[in-house]
Amino acid sequence: MADITVRPMAADDAARVLAIYQAGLDGGHASFETSAPTWAAFDAAKLPAHRFVAVDGDDLVLGWIAVSPTSTRAVYAGVVEHSVYIDPAAHGRGAGRLLLDAVIASTEAAGIWTLQSGVFPENTASLTLHQRAGFRIIGTRERVGCHDGRWRDVVLLERRSPAIT
Repeated sequence: MADITVRPMAADDAARVLAIYQAGLDGGHASFETSAPTWAAFDAAKLPAHRFVAVDGDDLVLGWIAVSPTSTRAVYAGVVEHSVYIDPAAHGRGAGRLLLDAVIASTEAAGIWTLQSGVFPENTASLTLHQRAGFRIIGTRERVGCHDGRWRDVVLLERRSPAIT
């Protein structure tokens, strides 16, 4: 992890962020989506203060994390859903944990008390990563959506901030 740092995501990272997103989608266990959005759609859907990239010593983006609001209702202002994607060539190097730590710090500083994510049960690396970062499994939503012609389960994970009560 010494050669990996985390910094805020910038518009100049768009091509690399979307390529990593697409690589995750192509793997079949990242999302119900099948193609990455345009940068304009991505940018509009993610909260600007909570987007980060993990980069190597040459500033090559190895992965990213971003959050989206779960609802427009004021009562849910402290609850966000996050996505984290790592370049397949960078798996196992610690970028995912660094990104989760960065988004936990930034969301807590902003008064956000709950991070949540839905993960396919087959994505055991993501489930392990999240649990090691303090997320707990809430439950499994069985056959919640159809993906490539097959019904898929989704494991719902959340992390409640111990600093925000």
